[in-house]
Amino acid sequence: MGSEESILVHDDKGVRTITLNRPDVLNAFNDDMLSALKKTLRAAEKEKTVRCVILTGAGRAFGSGQDLADVKDRYTKDEPVQFTQHLRDHYNPIITKMRTMEKLIIGAINGVAAGAGCSLALACDMRIAAESASFIQAFVKVGLVPDSGSTFMLPRLIGVARAMEMACTGRKIEADEALRIGLVNRVVPDADLLAATTELATKLASMATRAIGLIKRAINAAWTSDLETQLDYEAMLQQTAGQTHDHREGVRAFIEKRKPVFRGE
Repeated sequence: MGSEESILVHDDKGVRTITLNRPDVLNAFNDDMLSALKKTLRAAEKEKTVRCVILTGAGRAFGSGQDLADVKDRYTKDEPVQFTQHLRDHYNPIITKMRTMEKLIIGAINGVAAGAGCSLALACDMRIAAESASFIQAFVKVGLVPDSGSTFMLPRLIGVARAMEMACTGRKIEADEALRIGLVNRVVPDADLLAATTELATKLASMATRAIGLIKRAINAAWTSDLETQLDYEAMLQQTAGQTHDHREGVRAFIEKRKPVFRGE
């Protein structure tokens, strides 16, 4: 389920916690780590016992972006550095999988999320931040453009003006500001981060997760849809949800005045 060196995986009560594990370099991405993360996300999507995912980082950072030491040889040659294929092969599949996986991914942002690390945080469905967490669109500081979905996610989360400021200035956004502008759902003391995130993830994992997956699909579709199309899409998804075990269980539990036992199917 992932490289023991760069990715750690822990399962409990339907929640899979995926930890970026290169703390000595603030969880900077190299090709091995990106490949391991890609495989780990695919496995989480396929595993039926996994009903919610937590993504976090080991040590004092969530993720500091591309490991520049890993690509320094590209800058010793006179020819232009090739970015397109590297993004298409490594980063883009990860972001696509996170956004299309019909399981919620909660980011436990334990420290700095910079560059592609910030993009990874933005691709989560919800974000709980430690008080020490921060977000930096660091690309401009090395003369680059935000990638890995940042230009798509950021304006949708915080609006165009704030997204433009973050992307063009590279200014650090501390946790309290991130909460105020809607970049995160909640801020908690550092010592409480994993407990708070696990509590939320465990609650979500016990709910009607098939319906939650369809909700994620509907909200993603709404970003690029018009009202008439979205109404039709909702009707189709509702038909799908209405055929699940969990819908029938929810109705029966309501009628019988008991707590429902959802199976995620």
